[in-house]
Amino acid sequence: MARALRRSRALLPSPRDYRDLRRTWKGDLVAGVTVGIVALPLALGFGVSSGVSAEAGLVTAIVAGMLAAVFGGSNVQVSGPTGAMVVVLLPIVAQHGVGSVATVSVLAGVAVLIAGALRLGRAVSFIPWPVIEGFTLGIAVIIFLQQLPLLTSPHTAAAGEHSSNAIVAAIESIAEADWGYAPWSLGTAAIVAAIMIVAPRIHPSLPGSLIGIVVVTLVSLVVATPLARIGELPSTLPAPALPDLRPELVSTLVLPALTIAALAAIESLLSARVAASLDDTGPYDPDRELLGQGVASIGSGLFGGMPATGAIARTAVNVRSGGRSRLASIVHALVLLGVVLIASGPVAAVPLAALGGILMVTAVRMVQVATVRSIVRSTRSDAAGFIITAIVTVSLDLIVAVLVGILVVGVVAIRNMSKATGVHREGLEGEAHPGDTRIAILRFDGPLIFAASDRVFDRVTSIRGVGVVILRVSQLELVDASGARVLTEIVRALERRGITVLIKGVREGHERLFRSVGVLSSLRHQNHVFETLPDAIEHARSHIRRERTRGDESDQGEV
Repeated sequence: MARALRRSRALLPSPRDYRDLRRTWKGDLVAGVTVGIVALPLALGFGVSSGVSAEAGLVTAIVAGMLAAVFGGSNVQVSGPTGAMVVVLLPIVAQHGVGSVATVSVLAGVAVLIAGALRLGRAVSFIPWPVIEGFTLGIAVIIFLQQLPLLTSPHTAAAGEHSSNAIVAAIESIAEADWGYAPWSLGTAAIVAAIMIVAPRIHPSLPGSLIGIVVVTLVSLVVATPLARIGELPSTLPAPALPDLRPELVSTLVLPALTIAALAAIESLLSARVAASLDDTGPYDPDRELLGQGVASIGSGLFGGMPATGAIARTAVNVRSGGRSRLASIVHALVLLGVVLIASGPVAAVPLAALGGILMVTAVRMVQVATVRSIVRSTRSDAAGFIITAIVTVSLDLIVAVLVGILVVGVVAIRNMSKATGVHREGLEGEAHPGDTRIAILRFDGPLIFAASDRVFDRVTSIRGVGVVILRVSQLELVDASGARVLTEIVRALERRGITVLIKGVREGHERLFRSVGVLSSLRHQNHVFETLPDAIEHARSHIRRERTRGDESDQGEV
């Protein structure tokens, strides 16, 4: 009970979270302001792109960013709306309306919170790297394509106007493009993109996205343009309120909420893990991180926001800007709150096309060419898992993509593992004895798992012309229930043919499995298990001598 209580306390905020604050606070303040500036256009863009509103994106960045900073398991994680959430939310908005987003945010937050309480934080380590990168590539493609409706028409892609599939929606938007409007919007997006590319080359600390927004907004205010704008934003945070939790709505949103919860967990844990590898940012607690992200999404939903996750790009900016404690993420949220309280008027004048340009550049930057090249050139299975995951992400569903990718990589990995399983016949060491040709020593190497069981059974039971078989199992690295079962079947098959089976070198970790599955009980005698090979050979020779003696007596009897 006391141990469970201690583990529960470890998931909650404590003064220990800020023990290094006296040393890091200056860097945290600078990093927090920097990330806040970087996060502003992204929050607005993801809010619009998801089909909700710029306000919802900003609210999510403020509320979820603050809550995740306090309750999360990473010292430097920055949370808010992300591209993965946009990809899932757009079809939900199209089918159930904007009001469903707050509901699904709370439901997904509860699911992630429960996952943290159940200590499922380490589960992300089971997702192979090529699958993660394929998933990221697919999301990047979707985010890029989702901006085309925004840039080809003065109206954003309203719910139900286009297909929920990004490729189909992009084709539809091009076919229905307003070519009197498109040159203005595409030009605006191009200017923002160019500034985002050039600004860091002038100085790494220049916030290209913010500069781009300011430039095109000022130009659009001076020059008469048909560009659609963000529109009026509230000058305060909305009051918290329970979303629509009618049973009939909740029942239809459970599966989308679970999808969002899985995405939030995966992306947040990956972001926290990446952050821990960037610099000396201290350890992170994956279970507490899930709990914190769950609280963040619930809080965001109560304020009318979207589901939140840890954001890899913003977290990386935080670390590289000197953020080392939770204060940096808290300051980032306060900076965005200041925008709402002080600068909501100027932000309302920002052209929507500028946000499209920012998200297009963000999507391109999500894909690292060197990473793609290294995966494609690695193994066939990893390359297949990467490509298939990316294709399924774009064409079908994000969670299905992850599952399919894991399945492809897993099946090929098991296949390769099964190929490493070998059965080799060895010669008898030392001075030869009469009848030694009637003794076979078979050495098992590698893992003995279900995928290799049939091949191993056929290899061993095909042996002929022997009276004793010694199975050397000390080199087996891994044995599952199927592998142990095939050993049982091998012993029984050989014994039925009158061949005595001896087993040498049962590992301590395998003995319990061998007993429970019946490997040892299938032997002719309980003394047919040996620790050393010389003892097993000596016992085998005694069997051969008795066999020869019986044969000689039989011959004399016939005479």
